[in-house]
Amino acid sequence: MIHSKTPVTMSEVKEIVDKLDEKEELKTYLKAFTKLSKKESEKLKEEIQNMKNMKIKDEHVVKVADFMPANQEEVRKIFIDTSLTDEETNAIVEIVKKY
Repeated sequence: MIHSKTPVTMSEVKEIVDKLDEKEELKTYLKAFTKLSKKESEKLKEEIQNMKNMKIKDEHVVKVADFMPANQEEVRKIFIDTSLTDEETNAIVEIVKKY
């Protein structure tokens, strides 16, 4: 039974999986595709959440931290269900560039 759902970044999953004694394939996958440390992804998530934009959901923030979009087009692929302005997508790209 699922009690709650909370989106987490791959770096957070990697930290959880690293504590397990098994699942080497998953550990290898996460190591290959995780771009930020847990601390960096938490800072990036915090910066995006501090934009106080009601259109940006937690699920979006996690995907930004996982995929690290380099331009507006890549940001729009994450926010496919939301219409962001050029200003909003540029702000996200500028935050990502710091990491």
